[in-house]
Amino acid sequence: MQSFAVLLRRLNAEFNRIAQEFAHSHGLHLTDVQALIAVLDADQDEDGEPMTPGRLGARMNLTSGAVTACIDRLEKAGHIQRSRAAGDRRVVHLHYAPAGRQVAREYFGPLARSTDAVRTRFEADELHVVVRFLHEMNQQLMQVGR
Repeated sequence: MQSFAVLLRRLNAEFNRIAQEFAHSHGLHLTDVQALIAVLDADQDEDGEPMTPGRLGARMNLTSGAVTACIDRLEKAGHIQRSRAAGDRRVVHLHYAPAGRQVAREYFGPLARSTDAVRTRFEADELHVVVRFLHEMNQQLMQVGR
């Protein structure tokens, strides 16, 4: 089991290294990259709810001022767009901008290809177990410290 923990830590460290390199190469903070991931994930969530500054702040445990600064940097860099909700113009939705998606695709393309190459080495039933494990880990990690 110790090797399991070591491998999880190494995987996390490598993802963090890649995210930090992306942030550095685009003049962003690591927090900005984490916010981008949150916005991207919200765009793909099953509930269909777009990310809002309030939800982003709660998810990342940031003050409203820190969230505003982060959103401003990401919008200025072309990574996200703000839009007003149709039903309530006071509500701001955050979306990954097409230009930001393209930048991310180009940068993370090698990671995506590596992931696909590794994935093809596993049978479908093995991948289902991995997905189930990752889902359960994410559920548990979201509860840590809350």
